Amino acid sequence: MQATRSLTVRAALACAFFALPAVSSAAEQTWPTKPVRVVVPFAAGGGTDSIARALGQKLAETFGQQFIVDNRAGAGGTIGAEMVARAAPDGYTLSMVSASYGANPALYKLPYDPVKGITPINLLAVGPLVLIGNLKVPAASLKELIAVARAKPNSLTYGSTGVGSIAHLVGAMFTQMSGAEMVHVPYKGVAPALVDMLGGNLDLGYYTAVAVVPHVKAGRLRAYGVTTEKRIDALPGVPAIGEVVSGYAAEHWYGLWGPRGMPRDLVMRLNQAVNKSLESADVRDRIVADGFVPTQSPPEEFGARLAKDVARWQDVVKRANIKIDVHG
Repeated sequence: MQATRSLTVRAALACAFFALPAVSSAAEQTWPTKPVRVVVPFAAGGGTDSIARALGQKLAETFGQQFIVDNRAGAGGTIGAEMVARAAPDGYTLSMVSASYGANPALYKLPYDPVKGITPINLLAVGPLVLIGNLKVPAASLKELIAVARAKPNSLTYGSTGVGSIAHLVGAMFTQMSGAEMVHVPYKGVAPALVDMLGGNLDLGYYTAVAVVPHVKAGRLRAYGVTTEKRIDALPGVPAIGEVVSGYAAEHWYGLWGPRGMPRDLVMRLNQAVNKSLESADVRDRIVADGFVPTQSPPEEFGARLAKDVARWQDVVKRANIKIDVHG
């Protein structure tokens, strides 16, 4: 009698165990049954925010649920990222980040692993930063610019959108790889830096193509190079920095990820829906308007990009001794 009861219990447990994946799979197939929160770890109005809103609207049409953008700015994007990293891996909390996310481990003490502690979903878009200068800089080409900076170390200034920003880091990497020592000047945004550059009070800077191409084409600023491996269509006569500084290449990007442990089926549903959304005119036009190229990619490509950037920027930050004032 006891043996029969034991077998009955074991059979019931076995049935329950093998039923679990089916329940999980059913939940994934019905997702989403409520609004999805997309955390943008920056203030409203920036590139990450605008792309998140355009994508969220398209995903809402696809899945029949709201994708609500939640701006959680602070500490270089680490506050919003931590919220998502600690959330349940059920697909209802996601994060849209930019390339600065890959630099944060070198700049902040993070309570989460930015690569292994998340679930990559999509690399959405990639694009260059453009090295530009005011017309008073005594160099007509990238080679001449490097020669001037080497001859007179720290005689030239370059601006960025803040200490530890991607613009700062690509500039630090340029100095390390070219030997062109320059003084970094952080700004709170692109607009004030461009005002100083146009006025001749700032020599150089690294900014997105959409912000600087009109000034270059109007002859108000000079473009020396782009940070991507290849030249860009908007500035076909401007070299990739790597054409002059061997091995130099860095891209700005946007990506979507969720908490660690998201079910593979759910990740792929999201990935495929995002890739499809990138084909729509409204999302694509929004990305292109910001000077980027939409990128339809598998989750693994985004994960590999994150791992590569984290390692790269840790090295650059360490060599440049870049420090963030967390109390500032």
